[in-house]
Amino acid sequence: MSRPPSAARALPVPAGRLSRLARLGSVASSAMGRAAVGAAMDLGRGTSPDLRRLLITPGNIGKLAEELARMRGAAMKIGQMISMDAGEVLPPELADVMARLRDDAHFMPPAQLKKVLNANWPADWLRSFEHFDVRPIAAASIGQVHKARLKDGRVMAIKVQYPGVARSIDSDVANVGALIRYSGLLPKGFDIAPYLEAAREQLHEETDYRREGRCLAGYAERLRGDERFVAPRYYEDWSSDQVLAMSFEEGRPIEEVASLPEATRNAVAVDLIELFLRELLDWGEMQSDPNFANFRYDPARERIVLLDFGATRAMDRDLALRYRDLVAAGLAGDPAAIGAAASGIGFLSDEVEPRHRDRIVGMIGMVFDAFRAAHEFDFADTELTARMQAEGEALAREDFAPPPVPIDALYVQRKVGGLFLLSSKIGAKAPVAEMLSKWVEQSRAVAA
Repeated sequence: MSRPPSAARALPVPAGRLSRLARLGSVASSAMGRAAVGAAMDLGRGTSPDLRRLLITPGNIGKLAEELARMRGAAMKIGQMISMDAGEVLPPELADVMARLRDDAHFMPPAQLKKVLNANWPADWLRSFEHFDVRPIAAASIGQVHKARLKDGRVMAIKVQYPGVARSIDSDVANVGALIRYSGLLPKGFDIAPYLEAAREQLHEETDYRREGRCLAGYAERLRGDERFVAPRYYEDWSSDQVLAMSFEEGRPIEEVASLPEATRNAVAVDLIELFLRELLDWGEMQSDPNFANFRYDPARERIVLLDFGATRAMDRDLALRYRDLVAAGLAGDPAAIGAAASGIGFLSDEVEPRHRDRIVGMIGMVFDAFRAAHEFDFADTELTARMQAEGEALAREDFAPPPVPIDALYVQRKVGGLFLLSSKIGAKAPVAEMLSKWVEQSRAVAA
């Protein structure tokens, strides 16, 4: 959940299903109307209209991003998830729209905020507070966060859910999915259905604030005594279905770690990678949203603040073991074992042509080769990313359509990609091969 940007405004959240559908319909119809005018002009000049070019004008793209940001909820979450999960296979125009939604979120005006709080708290709730800041300190797709101090001394971060978001999930997912499909911007053969279903399922979980409170309490308990991390304390007495109350934890945006000494940057990357490996196999539960805003850094105590546990998911142990097999095969540089492990996860299927299979296995091997090449892998070095992008573009030119990947594997890939991107952003190095090798050995020892 990110701090509201300077461009963010206090805009009421459209709460009714019909009003939300009407807003999306307005964007679609206006875009198609402008495209129709452009097509007529092309025909008048004796040229064939290019519908895709006419639809992806800067004006249409800007209006789509603005409307999704204003609606919040499923409309905005789909954009965030697609940009994280499928950004590399989307055309630049659509990827840009979705990427902008990771940061841009308007917030509720005070009157609408008060209405939500009045519906969830006792009538005289304000008397219990010494201070309540109506300007949110963070805003995202599902809710916004306010800082407050109770008269009992507790300083809280209070997440307030946007009205109507929970009720509109299924219709929002269907409507936005149709809008994206009809835009003509998706690559040929790209199946957006798994991403839409993942967004729908995750949104239903994330709008259950009592569930998030339990997940938050569980993480805090697991991390008890680990000075590298802190998770907020869950305050059940001020929480409800639409309001989540927790302790306010001091911290700076995680991206600012980039300005700190190299040892600190490296330690942050190592700690987050180790936490992910523990989530995947030891805990069987993973916070699956690696949005930068879900991590902060407290330089005074040299610890990472973990936020937003609505996307916490139980992880299937069999899938975790298949990932372990993939890591072991990659570290061993064994193409046959890499292919077998990748098939077990779902990255490959019998329908994948041998030439495509070989290229994908080669891409996976390329990553592990880079990890093994140096004691500390430099995430800021763009060579690996450039090579992987070139391979991906080659697959796209060959009209490769990836097989449907299990949803849990999509979440793991999103977490891995997010941690890689964050480590690159802060300019970190880490002994990745050594860490992964130790993780494989320890997990096998436990299994034995």
